[in-house]
Order: sequence, then structure tokens, then C-alpha cells
Amino acid sequence: MTIHHQPKHEAPEKQLIDAVRAFNRFYTRQIGLLDEGLLKSAFSLTEARVLYELAHRDGLTATDLGRDLGLDAGYVSRLLKKFERDDLISRSTLVSDARQSSIALTPSGRTAFAPLDKDSHDQVAALLDRLPASEQDRLVESMRTIQALLDESVEPKIPYLLRPLQIGDIGWITRRQGMLYAQDYGWDETYEALVAEILAAFVKSFDPKWERSWIAERDGEVVGSVFVVRKSPEVAKLRLLYVEPSARGLGIGARLVDECIAFARAKGYKTLTLWTNDILGSARRIYQAAGFRLIDEERHHSFGKDLVGQTWDLEL
Repeated sequence: MTIHHQPKHEAPEKQLIDAVRAFNRFYTRQIGLLDEGLLKSAFSLTEARVLYELAHRDGLTATDLGRDLGLDAGYVSRLLKKFERDDLISRSTLVSDARQSSIALTPSGRTAFAPLDKDSHDQVAALLDRLPASEQDRLVESMRTIQALLDESVEPKIPYLLRPLQIGDIGWITRRQGMLYAQDYGWDETYEALVAEILAAFVKSFDPKWERSWIAERDGEVVGSVFVVRKSPEVAKLRLLYVEPSARGLGIGARLVDECIAFARAKGYKTLTLWTNDILGSARRIYQAAGFRLIDEERHHSFGKDLVGQTWDLEL
């Protein structure tokens, strides 16, 4: 089975929008953002954010603060004037641009920020302390996922690793393939059952001399996989190639297929074969680029749909 087209974006459903808004309301209550002063201090959330940036970064200008925090230039100017009156910041004209000033916290500013920073640290520590260690990790990873998905300024980490099958991968791959094919093509639960059967058979009869698995992992998450199984002494079969939507465009699909080809050649197989369906165009292009040839086609009704199955072979 193969990877497939990435579906087009559609307008989010109302229930998804409501869920995000509900989370926002819940989280703002959890960390006290609705309080008049952040963490019972004299500073608002925005003021605290500006102080945080100044405490942890050198050479910032008003332009930098407005851009990085998404604040209006006029608002930043008024806020900085207030901080200057309160002796929390100092300014020095940039040598490279006399129109700009480098802003830094004064000793009084650092003294004012210190308890706010400590209270914020203690608040988060208390929040995490309510959870067991495993749930703390889960919470933080979920937060990192939210940040990675929504922060357009963060460059995605392209590197990934390929590793063999591990405990937990069978269930994950079965679930993800079942869900993705249902979402993208409307396939029913019989496809997920087929994936489960194929993977169960692979584990139960695995012969490391002639068979192999490759799991693509990125940022600690499984983002793709493929398997080579022994069909006969001269023929190996490529099975269950898939790549997560979040990892497409990185060349993982082509890399997984290349690994299968190299392994099959090294083991002395004469042919690497696979079965797929004609609607899975992305995978077909990968196979064609790797040198596979279409050998046979047949219509069939599977997974709740009328499909055209295809057999592709690569002579090694």
C-alpha cells in the first residue's frame, strides 16, 4: 500500500473553532492572564512580555519589540516612555543608525523584573507538579506541537532518522494509515484491518536475513514507514509505504523506497514488486522515478470503494 495525495485545505468546521476558543479561555484562566496585574504584579501581560524580552536579549530596538511581539509602533513608544519615566530602561543611540536606540533594562528595571520572573517560574512549576512525570512530558510535547504548527517564524527541522520497528510502532502505523485513508479517500475499516493483518504477519514470521522495516522518525514522532517481505527466493515485496502529511515534501517517501531497493539488491533478490491503487498518484510518481514498471491492472471493490489495483515491478 502506498502514500497518497495531500488533501486540499478546507474551511475549519465550527466545532473545531469552538474547541480552540474553549482551550484559549481555559488556559488564560489557568495562568491568570485575566487578572488586572500579571502574577499579582503591577505589570500587565504586555508590559511583562516587553520586560522579559529586554531581560533576555541584548541590543533590542523599539522596532524589534514591535515586530517580534506583534505590537503597534505607537503603543510600543508609549510603553517605553512609561518605562523610561519609571527608570526601568535606558536608551543609547545606535552607531549604525542614529534614528534608532538600543534599549536595555536599568538596574532598577532588573530589580523590578526579578520577582515577576521568579513568580512565573514558580507558577509553571506548580502547574506541572500537579501531574506525574509522564503526563508532564505529554503536556510539554503538546505545547511544542502547538507552537510548531502555529509559529510561521520557526523554520521546520528538516532532519529525520530511519530506524527499525520498535514496540508501539505496529499500533501507531495501523491507526494512522486507517485514519489517513479514511479521511482522504473514504476507505472503510476493512483497510485498517488489512494493515493490522499485514503488520501482525510481518512480526510473527519476521526473518531478519531476508526482510526489513524502516520507520521514519522526526522530532521524536513516527512520520512514515515501509516494509520489505520475502515473497520467494528471487522476489521481495514492498509493503505499506506511507508518509505523514506533516512530513511530506522532505523526500522521505523517495528515501524509504530507495532503502527498500538497496536492501533487496544487497540480498540478491531479482525483483522487487508492490501492489497499489491507481488513485495514489504521489506514490506512483515515486515508483516511476525509481524505475518501477506497471505490470498489471485490475478493477476490484475493496475498502468500501470501486478501485483499480496495480502491480509494479522493479528488475534488480
